[in-house]
Parts: sequence; C-alpha cells; structure tokens
Amino acid sequence: MAGGKPTSVFALHIACLLCGATLCLPTTKILVIFITNFPDYDVDGGRDLDIFDINEEAGLNLVEGDIVLDEINAKGVNLKAFEQYRLKTCIEFKPWSGEDNYISIFKGGGCFSSVGNRRVGKQRLSIGTNCDRIATIEHEFLHALGFWHEQSRADRDDYVNIMWDRISEGKEHNFNTYDDTTSSSLGVPYDYGSMMHYSKNAFLNGTEPTIVTKIPAFSDVIGQRMEFSDSDLLKLHRLYNCTQGSTFLDSCDFERENICGMIQGEGKTADWVRIAKAEGGPNTDYSNMGKCTGSGYFMHFNTSAASNGDTALLEGRILYPKRGYQCLQFFYYNSAGPSDSLKIHVREYDTSNPNGKLRLIQTIDGSPQEQWQLHHVSLDVKKKFRVVFQGTKEGSGPLAGGLSLDDINLSETTCPEFIWRVKDFANVMDNTSPNTSIFSPSFTSKEGYTFQMELYPSGKTDYPGELSAYAHLVAREGDVGQKWPCPGNR
Repeated sequence: MAGGKPTSVFALHIACLLCGATLCLPTTKILVIFITNFPDYDVDGGRDLDIFDINEEAGLNLVEGDIVLDEINAKGVNLKAFEQYRLKTCIEFKPWSGEDNYISIFKGGGCFSSVGNRRVGKQRLSIGTNCDRIATIEHEFLHALGFWHEQSRADRDDYVNIMWDRISEGKEHNFNTYDDTTSSSLGVPYDYGSMMHYSKNAFLNGTEPTIVTKIPAFSDVIGQRMEFSDSDLLKLHRLYNCTQGSTFLDSCDFERENICGMIQGEGKTADWVRIAKAEGGPNTDYSNMGKCTGSGYFMHFNTSAASNGDTALLEGRILYPKRGYQCLQFFYYNSAGPSDSLKIHVREYDTSNPNGKLRLIQTIDGSPQEQWQLHHVSLDVKKKFRVVFQGTKEGSGPLAGGLSLDDINLSETTCPEFIWRVKDFANVMDNTSPNTSIFSPSFTSKEGYTFQMELYPSGKTDYPGELSAYAHLVAREGDVGQKWPCPGNR
C-alpha cells in the first residue's frame, strides 16, 4: 500500500484470526451481516485507487459509482471497520440469527452497497478485490446505514462546482443531487472532509478535476478515505439517536486546564503538574512538538524536587466498561533517576469497596531516555473503575528531571500485538533514497506464523516520495503446522 509521509511513530497492529472461521454480524436497526470466506489479496496492486476507480476497472456502471439498485474478502479488515463503528457510534454488529432483513457481504466485482434498509431480506454488500481497506468498508456501510454521497446533497452547488464537460461520457448520473427527503443533511453543514465525498478527479475524461471546491484550500481534502469525519459521526448519531458509543473511547492531550476530568489521587505526597516544558526534559509535549504557540501541554512529576518515597497519583475519570478488556495507550518521557518508577493501576469500585480498591497492572520499566516513548498496557476490568498513574521517587537522580505523560487514550479494544519502533524516524524519512528499504525485527503470531515488515521510507521507483510498507511471511527452520494460503486469515 502507498500513502503520504508520516511524521511520528510507525506502529503495527496485527490482528490474527482463525483460518476458515465463518463470521456474521448487524446493527441497532436490525442491520445484520453475514460473512463468507474468501482468500485475501494485495490492495490495489500497489496503486492508490478510490472506490469509483475500482468499480470502473471492474466494468461496473453503478448509480453514484458504488450504489446498487437492486465468499467475503479480507475478513480481518472488515472486523476492524466494525470495531471503529462500535468505538465511535452506537451501531453494533452481531451474528445473523434469522432476522428478516440482513446484510450479506460478498466478494463482488467492486465496492458497492444499497442505500438504507431495502427490506428485501438478504441485502448484498460487495467488498471486492482492491476494496479491502478500513475506510472503504466504513464508506460502504455508511451507504447501508442510509447515507448518500456528500456531493449528492441538495445544497451541493453552494460549495462545489461540477465541471460537466470534464466528466467521462455516460458517467454524468454519478453527480446527481437529491432533495432533502431523499438525502437529508440532518442539520449538519456541508462537509468537504466527509468520508462520503467524491475526490476532485472522480470520473474525469482528461486531466482536469471534475469537482472544484469553492474554497480552494479544500481541493485536496475532498475524497479522503482515512477515517470518519466529525460530521460523518454527528449525522450517524442524529439518525440513530446515539447518546453513547457501543464501547467507550476516552482520550486526553492535556491542552485544556481541566485535564480531561483527571484528578490528583488521595494519599499522594506530590503532584502531577500541567506544563509545556520541563527542566531536564522534555522540552515540548508529544502532540504538538512545540510547533503551536499557546498550546503543547503535558503532565509532569518533578522527581528532582521530591524526597525519596514521595508519590504522585494522577487518576482518570470514572468509567463503566461494557467489555472485559481494554487497551491503555500513552506517551511517556522519563528524565528522572534510574530508580524512579511509573506504575499503572486501576481503582475498581463495587459494594465491598465503595471508595475503590487499587490493583497494580504494570510497572513501566526502562532507564531514562531523551525521547517520548509509546506504551500500551492491556487491562481486564469488568466493573466501574479509574486508571491511576503512580509516579514514585525511589532514589538519587539528576538535579533536574522527572516523569512525563501525554496523549493518553483508553479504548475497549485489544492492544497491538506487535510494535516496530523506528528510531529517529524523521531523519530516516528525510535521508533514505528511493528504492531503499529497512526491515523490522521478525514477529511471531499466536498461531505460529513468523513475519517481518519491510518499509520504503521514500517509496519505490514507480511511486517516488510515497512511503510503502510490505508484510513478508518468514520461513524458519523447524516451523511446523502452519498452512498457506489461509482463507479468512489476515
């Protein structure tokens, strides 16, 4: 796959699924999905194709490029897309159990879906070859959930110009608009950043764009296929009356003085302090890296000013889990003494412990380093709780320094199984020549498959300046019991 140049940590989240499993899954409005197994294929063959490009290559002439009026590929990517719906909306997916109306995902000749529940019983949704990206799958399910393309809105012409003479012959119907009774805006402003918007080059017959934004800065924004926009989520919430997500997702970058409802814990003898720069390091937060005036804060426990045995407790807000597993992610900068420690606890509440009981989850080990480090901690909480960060001064150390936290995220998901940290990544990106790759260490999955990631920081000859990543299976002496190909495995 190819994409733009990243500016931070390169992390891999590898989800391994059982070979040959048949999965089924629906939403809050009896939208049910049935998944059949198909082998996986390379996405786009290394090309960056949008949905309508894929469908056109497949010889499909669909309403609006991917909407139809009438064996599944890459199961793991589909499941990841469903998980994003759970995290960010109230839409849930469950196995089909005989409901009258349901979605059947299959590997068709392209990426397409009907709009809304057609009440026809089995309603088909195609995730074909080259469609197996999370954002493309999310896009097609937004159609199934009742959404047309953003540029189909009745007020479309107030925000973009459609260049009709640049559209391929016979494709003009893809730029139809619909009145508010068919394609409601739900009171949400026009969204150039919507996942449901066409790109500027949709169905072009030459080299000039077919869609010209009336605000030029958005010309290269329309057509993004990375994630839901805020407006996409707002419209979903309004249409389905979502008051909360199917699972919780909590995050804090400490930019606001209320520090996201976090508190200094009882029993502490020192405080975590919200600052923008710490003597002894770090000199900037992780989020903004000092690039934004008036912002760029993090939490810091100044161990150099503390006495041995002093403890600082930073406690998150109270949360109510819906699952029995969570992933805590945060960035950590350690400029303290070698004996000073950071411990992760949960404070769990029940009838026997109305004030909460601390349970140690993990101690973050490692000597001080002059950089922000990404950490993941797996939790297994099943009752009302808070996350607690405990910093402790435990010995002699430098005259200036301490423990720092930034960009804390907590979600009801599993943590990444493997992470590849590329040191001095900005330098690697700037100074690696095209066609030159670097390799990760080898990783071994729970099922016994060993693999390695290959990264071209400056791309390959055909795609100069575009980062490219490849996953390679690695055969090792003594490997037994693994089969390949493995249908439905990713």
